[in-house]
Amino acid sequence: YQGLLHLKSANVGPGTRLLVYGASGSCGTAAVQLGKRYFGAHVTAVCNGRNVELVRSLGADEVVDYEQEDFTRRGERYDVVLDAVGKHSFVRSRRALADRGMYVATDRLYNLPLALLTRWSKRKVVFGIERRIPRESLLLVKELIEDGRYRAVVDRTYPLEHAGEAATY
Repeated sequence: YQGLLHLKSANVGPGTRLLVYGASGSCGTAAVQLGKRYFGAHVTAVCNGRNVELVRSLGADEVVDYEQEDFTRRGERYDVVLDAVGKHSFVRSRRALADRGMYVATDRLYNLPLALLTRWSKRKVVFGIERRIPRESLLLVKELIEDGRYRAVVDRTYPLEHAGEAATY
């Protein structure tokens, strides 16, 4: 749901060039799939080398291995850069943003004031926060799962007695 919320807040749609940083994590795998299969965007996924095939299988049009290449130095411009893991920043991403581009933060509360400060600038920080998940959003996610446009990516499981370890992971 968070991936859906963040992509909606950035007005992602057909013709949008979306870059997902942290594309192999929980939020990132959702953003890649929703960006491509629901919103119809051109998706560039950034992940480490061992997860390249995974994000390709989720629908990414292009994949950048961050261990080999810095996406901000490729000369490409993106309408939306979504930091799915909170390990990049608006400042570092700016050179890769299109003139009216948006940096979507999913983590780090310091992005909240940046969202306010960039409200009237050409390049914006978007930080979506919603405390309650609307029923229609849950029904949409259910529909996307049933239609095969979204699948949960599970890379490991834990026994119940290791729930704390699972939450940390």
